[in-house]
Amino acid sequence: MKTKKELHRYLIILGLLLMSTTSWSKVTLPTLLSDGMVMQRNVPLKIWGTADANEVVEISFTKDTTPVLQAGQKLKKNFSTTADKNGEWMITLPALKAGGPYKIQINDITLSDIYIGDVFLCSGQSNMELPVARVAEAFQEEVATYNNPQIRCITIPKEFNFNEPQDDISPASWKELNQENVMRFSAIAYFFAKELINSTNVPVGLINASWGGTPVEAWTSEQALQPFPRYINDKRQYEDANYRKQIKDVEAANFSHWNASLYKGDAGLQEDTVWYANNYDDSNWQEVELLQSNWATNGMNPINGSHWFRKEITIPENWEGKDATLRLGCIVDADSVFVNGVFVGTTGYQYPPRIYKVPANILHTGKNNITIRLISNQGKPHFVPEKPYKLICGNEEIGLEGKWKHRLGAQMPSAPGMMFFCYKPVCLYNAMIAPLRNYALDGVIWYQGESNVSRRNEYTELLSTMIADWRKTFNNPTLPFYIVELADFLHQTDKGGRAAWDEMRKEQAKVAEINSDTYLITNSDTGEWNDIHPLDKKTPGQRVARKVTERK
Repeated sequence: MKTKKELHRYLIILGLLLMSTTSWSKVTLPTLLSDGMVMQRNVPLKIWGTADANEVVEISFTKDTTPVLQAGQKLKKNFSTTADKNGEWMITLPALKAGGPYKIQINDITLSDIYIGDVFLCSGQSNMELPVARVAEAFQEEVATYNNPQIRCITIPKEFNFNEPQDDISPASWKELNQENVMRFSAIAYFFAKELINSTNVPVGLINASWGGTPVEAWTSEQALQPFPRYINDKRQYEDANYRKQIKDVEAANFSHWNASLYKGDAGLQEDTVWYANNYDDSNWQEVELLQSNWATNGMNPINGSHWFRKEITIPENWEGKDATLRLGCIVDADSVFVNGVFVGTTGYQYPPRIYKVPANILHTGKNNITIRLISNQGKPHFVPEKPYKLICGNEEIGLEGKWKHRLGAQMPSAPGMMFFCYKPVCLYNAMIAPLRNYALDGVIWYQGESNVSRRNEYTELLSTMIADWRKTFNNPTLPFYIVELADFLHQTDKGGRAAWDEMRKEQAKVAEINSDTYLITNSDTGEWNDIHPLDKKTPGQRVARKVTERK
């Protein structure tokens, strides 16, 4: 039995504990609202998050970092609100002029290095996603010498959700444009931001929400897709997480068995001397022209499985003890590469350029060997023509086109198909667009369409629907859209394929014509017939920036 004195002491301690708990109650912010962000100038700005129900949330600015209102006066220091019964809260700041960096205090959270400027949502498929790293060689000096702390980018994590629009994204952070971060920037967004800030002298924020291979319907809400019942029904198939897991489990088992069979049947890995060994005798191998791919079929159908290639080259004495770079163009589908029996690199799918570093201790004066193990999953295996195939050391190089030794390692049936859930309707809107809805934007840069070419007859209606959908999502009926035209692609002899791409460009132009505040950015002159991912992202990026500047 407690005495009155003990009971009094107990109640005091309990009260202090309760007060402590209340004072340490945490406000939570969405991922977008974080250090280094750029917020849109000249429009009201929403700051939102969660807290305990009925908790008071206060926003304040330090005296020396107070933003300026669009009208010219200083922003008042404090703003406050109370979280609702669900713990949700939002404070709307008045329109602010461009400037920064600022600090924002939200209860016990301090956000630092904040700029007010122009914010663009950069979205679409792989040509939007393509990073600076993939084009850096073509723009080496320009990329290596440019830094700008007033250009910031946040890359939205790749996620999908078939069930409902999400309120937040997974952890991500705003990155300033410097040499540490630049290689991960979207290349077209990078060149766009450089050109724009040069014209406006206003900070630029880039929100990169893109995913290679994805069609327009994946980025559109379920509500907006109601006039397209086929896509709604397709989406419904994948709402069950257990069903999706079953698909992936079966897929993984199929690939495991296919690869195990490939490995077991590949003579190049099973003989006493593996075929990539430096001392392997390839004198009885067939001699082929690397880029002609007469080795790739049986006269009618492609030969899938593993193909081995070996080439002997002579290294000059002045290369001894130096690093080198091996360029092997692009290869369909995958490859592993060895130099003098030493593994130097691998790539798992067809699109990335093969650029492999060869350390100084591998090459030696005189005869050297390069071995390629090519894996063909399905379709016709080949080395993409008109790409660089060479070994480079300093300012010297040895060409690698022409004759190679070839031998089939294992012939296989086509590899099992893969399911990409991210290609399905609605799922990317829910996970990667809906969570951004409270963030004010200056415009959207949309580079997509390659994955809809085969259904181009419905693209005008689908993209127009998505544009209206996003304008509703961001509560901005005049949100500008900049549609980047598909670049040139496919060989001149592929008349049917080229005609399809030309028709798709006409659909893109039609979207820009029939929708207000929507602009087509000419880009068909920048392509490469042999690469769906052309390196010139500077030209379209600059063209978008000029159109934005012109609109302003």
